[in-house]
Amino acid sequence: MDSELKTFTRSEVRSVSPLIGEQCVVLATPDIDQEVRADGSFILRSRAMLQPYGRSIVDWLVHWAACTPDAPFLAERIRSDGPASWRTVTYSQVLATVRSIGQALLDLPDGRLRPVVILSDNSVNHALMSLAAMYVGRPSATVSSAYARVAKDMTKLHAILKQLDPALVYVEDGEGYGLALANAPLNCPVVAKDAPCAGWLPFDTLTACKPHQAVDDAFAALAPGDIAKLLLTSGSTGSPKLVVNTHGMLSANQQMIAQCWPFVDRAAPVVVDWLPWSHTFGANHNFNLVLRNGGALYIDDGRPVPGLIERTVENLRDVCPTLHFNVPRGFDALAPFLETDHAFATRFFSRLQVLFYAAASLPATVRSHYERAALRTGHTGQVFFASAWGSTETAPLVTSVHFPGAVAGNIGVPAPGNELKFVPGGGKLEMRVRGPSVFPGYLNDPEATAAAFDEEGFYRIGDAGKLCDPLDANRGVMFDGRVAEDFKLSSGTWVSVGTLRIKAVSVLTPYALDIVIAGHDRDQIGLLVFPTKALRELAPELDGNADGEELGRHPTVRATLNTALRELARDAGSSQRAARVAILSAPPSLELGEVTDKGYINQRAVLSLRADDVTRLFSSADSVIVLG
Repeated sequence: MDSELKTFTRSEVRSVSPLIGEQCVVLATPDIDQEVRADGSFILRSRAMLQPYGRSIVDWLVHWAACTPDAPFLAERIRSDGPASWRTVTYSQVLATVRSIGQALLDLPDGRLRPVVILSDNSVNHALMSLAAMYVGRPSATVSSAYARVAKDMTKLHAILKQLDPALVYVEDGEGYGLALANAPLNCPVVAKDAPCAGWLPFDTLTACKPHQAVDDAFAALAPGDIAKLLLTSGSTGSPKLVVNTHGMLSANQQMIAQCWPFVDRAAPVVVDWLPWSHTFGANHNFNLVLRNGGALYIDDGRPVPGLIERTVENLRDVCPTLHFNVPRGFDALAPFLETDHAFATRFFSRLQVLFYAAASLPATVRSHYERAALRTGHTGQVFFASAWGSTETAPLVTSVHFPGAVAGNIGVPAPGNELKFVPGGGKLEMRVRGPSVFPGYLNDPEATAAAFDEEGFYRIGDAGKLCDPLDANRGVMFDGRVAEDFKLSSGTWVSVGTLRIKAVSVLTPYALDIVIAGHDRDQIGLLVFPTKALRELAPELDGNADGEELGRHPTVRATLNTALRELARDAGSSQRAARVAILSAPPSLELGEVTDKGYINQRAVLSLRADDVTRLFSSADSVIVLG
């Protein structure tokens, strides 16, 4: 199949947008009002009114199935012993299958309150299950496959399943998840793509159902306040909470994005994406953006890690995206292929409009790789990097970088409809948000819900920020770390993690993809460093996949990082003086919660999951670089 020609068939309805090099990506101009209060707090809001939005994202499925029935909506790789190909389904095919599955879900004996739980990586069937549940008014809940495939035991997975009390569980890989679900506290059918376990149903059982009037009646009865899906918080500091996402929340958030990015209303997006649907970034931001705008989503079965990044490259060779979403690690992993393969870079940039990274700071060196690669392909215009900030509880976008020239750490300005309140405390400005895409609460947890909101109904998101320019709110907000991530040294000195992290990432450029700050109740501050390709290249005689300890013993690596530590320590007080570095082996895991739904490093999760590396950091191990 020529997937590029397939995606261009949308031009029958919408013209294809111009290329990045022609600088014709249309962006809204920020127009932010600042309300200053007597107590030192202030509120930012866009003067642009949020325009009307639909009641549910599944309305868009019905719309595009009528307007562009034969246009591809979803595609996934089919891999076998021969050449890989794409399985593609159109908007009309998706709607027909969703209605059939919807009938099967209505036939379940327990009403529509218990959720459909999906335990699967991204796939076409995964999307069909989620859309079908929403179509007939039953919540869906996607549980990260890491709980079944990476975890050492299934205790946490089983606790999550008990908490969700599903009406039905879908697993893509029956054989792979059979052991994980053995002895799970389930009182419902289990459906699998191939149903290898006794008593499980094959997926075809659902798709073979003939939809009746009840399906259309259930769809017609949907209301914006109904629960569309349940997403789990990372649970890095306790049991995961079930975040209620309503139909109206999801629709409102996409309207916000569209008003920040007017160009999405002018051409259907084409996206190749790996970001997991168990997280709000991949599910609510990316998937819903493609659906709202009648686009095509090619499910990337790669990952930004050695051995799987090659699959991402293969997929991007096949399909030229108009938008590319990733976390900083993903951009770093892809950059060498764009720099060394001119043909690949030419295809990648041929109709790309935006490179979007989550609110984690994108190192300047990584960004420059893309700018150079684009220039070599003949594009003379500016490569536009967009970013945003939000959370699972905000569906997810709160702020948007939809203006050029934003520096690293700038999370943009509030999108139309959102209000962002800054409350002084502890030397920082705590950010809180209110708007139509903010969640109503945690499922069956009134205590946590009450604690999540202040007296004015603003959600306490837990992050801190400050204006990039105190005299001009249109310049954006700088992310200033988590309110609760700061810690004390044994001396009693408070360490501002957000401030130090930004400084450390800047000083260690181009060698650190990201950094975690450690030192609670210790004498010194230490840095855990996620290495970049540039750091590995300091030790060319080592395997490119050498672990962090091997890299830390290499003399050139040690000398380089020691120089960086001395520069960071220059004129720094004890609260900002890092004294030691340990290099980490594995990249941050989105699936395990080390990268948050907001897109940046989850300090607590990394420190908890990599406790052995923290111990090493403060030991006399020869792989630790100590300030000297």
